[in-house]
Amino acid sequence: MGAATDESAPAPFPDNRTLQILAGAFAAVWLLTAIAPHDRFDWLLENMLVIAVVAALGAAYRHFRFSNLSYGLIAVFLILHAVGAHYTYSEVPLGHWIRDTLGQERNHYDRVVHFAFGLLIACPQRELLIRRRIVRGDRAGAIALALVIAWSALYELLEWMVASVVSPGSAMAFLGTQGDPFDAQKDTALATLGAAIAIAARRMTARTS
Repeated sequence: MGAATDESAPAPFPDNRTLQILAGAFAAVWLLTAIAPHDRFDWLLENMLVIAVVAALGAAYRHFRFSNLSYGLIAVFLILHAVGAHYTYSEVPLGHWIRDTLGQERNHYDRVVHFAFGLLIACPQRELLIRRRIVRGDRAGAIALALVIAWSALYELLEWMVASVVSPGSAMAFLGTQGDPFDAQKDTALATLGAAIAIAARRMTARTS
């Protein structure tokens, strides 16, 4: 990704070509997925997360800039989520392909994105903890893992609260459980697994560098 792909602060946005490309790519994908979504109301519900994350990153940019690598990881996750919001998670074509190829009974795209959340977001959180001098070393990785679990659990609670106040049809599209009573637990477990892999990989690369 060019310069500043480690855990150091990148150049300011006007001088950061990598970050400009990342922002442009995400904006392009988001705009494309905003066109004629499968369920407009579900798309609006799903994009509350995107709006909140982008707003938080923008508000914090003057005070804290992630590395280009971390911004890239965050952008990939948001793009995966944008695709799910466009089709609704239970109807994403990639998920149908995985289901048919593996002979499964459900569309697993939601599981892919929950796993990706842990895999892609754990290291940016670790970076934040280290560069803000909150904790260092292995403790930063452990806390980043715990934060992924906490964010995943909080998201499941928010899903439940939103689903309890919208229509039954909108609730089913938003929750995307597809009849699995343990959907929330499996989603959180996959996010935890993804985060554990990311933290372990980061630790291994740090030791060999």
